Amino acid sequence: MVTRIFDFLDHQLQHYPLSDALAGKEDGLWKKYSTQEVVAHTYNISAGLLALGLKKDDKIAIISGNRPEWNICDMGMMQIGIVNVPIYPTLSESEFKFILNDAEIKYVFVSDANLFQKISSVKNEVPSLKEIYTFNHIADAKHWSEIVKLGEQHKNNNNEVDEIKKSILSTDVATLIYTSGTTGVPKGVMLTHGNIVSNVLACWDLPPVKQSARALSFLPLCHVYERMLTSLYIYLGISVYYAATTDNLVEYIKELKPEIFSTVPRLLEKVYDKILEKGKEQKGIKKAMFFWALNLGLKFELHGKNGWWYERQLAIANKLVFVKWREALGGNVKAIVSGGAALQPRLARVFWSAKIVVLEGYGLTETSPVIAVNNTNKKDAVRFGTVGPVIPDVQVKFAEDGEILVKGPNVMKGYYKRDDLTREVIDTDGWFHTGDIGTFEENRFLKITDRKKEIFKTSGGKYIAPQAIENKFKESLFIEQIMVIGENRKFPSALIVPAFAHLKKWCEIKGIPFSSNADGIKNPEVISRIKKEVDELNQNFGQTEQIKKFELIDKEWTPDSGDLTPTLKLKRKIIAEKNKALIEKIYGE
Repeated sequence: MVTRIFDFLDHQLQHYPLSDALAGKEDGLWKKYSTQEVVAHTYNISAGLLALGLKKDDKIAIISGNRPEWNICDMGMMQIGIVNVPIYPTLSESEFKFILNDAEIKYVFVSDANLFQKISSVKNEVPSLKEIYTFNHIADAKHWSEIVKLGEQHKNNNNEVDEIKKSILSTDVATLIYTSGTTGVPKGVMLTHGNIVSNVLACWDLPPVKQSARALSFLPLCHVYERMLTSLYIYLGISVYYAATTDNLVEYIKELKPEIFSTVPRLLEKVYDKILEKGKEQKGIKKAMFFWALNLGLKFELHGKNGWWYERQLAIANKLVFVKWREALGGNVKAIVSGGAALQPRLARVFWSAKIVVLEGYGLTETSPVIAVNNTNKKDAVRFGTVGPVIPDVQVKFAEDGEILVKGPNVMKGYYKRDDLTREVIDTDGWFHTGDIGTFEENRFLKITDRKKEIFKTSGGKYIAPQAIENKFKESLFIEQIMVIGENRKFPSALIVPAFAHLKKWCEIKGIPFSSNADGIKNPEVISRIKKEVDELNQNFGQTEQIKKFELIDKEWTPDSGDLTPTLKLKRKIIAEKNKALIEKIYGE
């Protein structure tokens, strides 16, 4: 019976051991670990950590891109009761220092020389930190294999490992995940074995892939979304191939031909935009066929609701055009799982029309994470524009203001050392307050309409839900990113990052000089073209919600620039502060 996270690995070993349970690229080649090798390494890690003097409830951090070593160390820690504290590699030095001190980290695993240098530079300011181990071989650094070897030398510890494993309860904290959200100091979310196990078992039959399928994993394992999915893959006997970064993602997909992978809407938007650009580059009949198929796809409805003639045309479009889309994704994808932010319904429609199944879900770190997800394994369990039905054993209700409240075995134990913050989000009846506003469609499909804290009032007292507006505006080929502003102002406005690749091509065709992004956004013709997009998109909204003015930004917002969270959500206060002068210019103050 599976009750702890490490039980999933034992389950795979017992029921369907794989020759490639986990795999990662090393020196251009895939290094594969069989189920037996993963189990052996996790035992060595456990025994080695015990030999170093670590004990139950001690904390170790992993700061690394996705790779098999991540899972091996994770499992090795958890089966002896050590709490894994995964940290995003892109955080600032001050954020690293805060988390390492707050969690009282004893040891850190890092992937590369850059991270080793960063953590080494703050080591003296973290009294609890004893040593840093690396996954890559780095001069003057201890390598993770030293702990593996130490475990091999202390095989007698394996009996102790087994005894500790038996003593671990489902209610024990398995991991501490720090989340800062879009504002504020990082908070440590305490997730128990039972939290994550319940989420896996509630979702086990939802992916349309089973044993021996191949998954590609590139979203950060330090986020609970990919972490939980990896546990699900292990439980189902699905091989996991890791991409440490997204740099070579296209090549990996073509090489591996995965049946499933997870992503965030931002990446799907970029895939769609690239497909569109290629379509525009075609000539004559090929170009006409491409846009005929695309326009057909944008009208797609499930279950043949558009009628037999539409379905017949769609079959032709799939044979002549969409087959190339599927080939670009390896030709083998059974499902793409999308989460972390709202997916534009038009993207879901067009990918589904091309027989590329995109399953949008919803959850938070505090809910381990899945609350609801569209899926193909239940009858009529997909609805575009929603995040699907609520998963088994989880309850959802709405507060008076529309906030989504959740109760279930997936809800966190609380925030580490912050009982005050825990009481703010989990009420006395055990309901977790998500901070998201939503509703049910057909009494079944959960629809997220906005973030509670991001909804604002204009000075005229009108409520504005920025996410709905932003999502619609990002459908424009000319708009890469947008942030709607206007709290306590006369009207809503926006800061817009143009889609520079598309904009440059447009300028080239029109004979408009474009020497740099900074110069390009000042060009009156460019501003006029963006204004045309804004005016057209405004027609989708009521008068009080329409964007009256905008300013263009010459640099994309990224996690590295500090403008996005690691899960690519806007850090609104930071963006507003950085662009204070532009905002004042908009409102003439």
